[in-house]
Amino acid sequence: MRKIIFYGAVSLDGYLAAQDHSLQWLFDTPTGERTTYEAFYETIDVTVMGRKTYEEAKKYLETEALYPEKTNYVFSTNKELQLPDAEVIHEDPVSFLKQLRQTSGKGIWIVGGGQLIKPLVENQLIDEWYIQIAPVLLGKGIRLFQEGDYEERYELVNTVRFGQFIELHYRKRQAN
Repeated sequence: MRKIIFYGAVSLDGYLAAQDHSLQWLFDTPTGERTTYEAFYETIDVTVMGRKTYEEAKKYLETEALYPEKTNYVFSTNKELQLPDAEVIHEDPVSFLKQLRQTSGKGIWIVGGGQLIKPLVENQLIDEWYIQIAPVLLGKGIRLFQEGDYEERYELVNTVRFGQFIELHYRKRQAN
């Protein structure tokens, strides 16, 4: 069974993005010379994200194709949306990811979207978290963890510092 992994940065006060969905605060924070991104990127072959995350990533990464060597899925309620570098998914993310994790392949990267992450957390679908914390307070915006009906324990695997970031790596606790 494939792992479902969140890998992404948040502000010190827990926001994925500013209120207008902007990620500029993230790109203005120095990462230093070495990050864990390249090593992580080799462990996945699928990306999953919400439409707003896709649009913001395209804006800041300034690439023609987002993650061109990966299979990319973007969740959207817009039935007419078509993307050149991703398959648009209109179904429930929980059902879709339960099926996807049963296929063969590498890890599945949950790139982001607070609305996407909430039902995955409520259904205990995220196996690992790589959360980079930036020393920025936004005050309001799109939270990583929205209020919801969930409670789950994880174990700390590792911490890494790069530039102004600290990365926390957590893994789902195994049942005893």
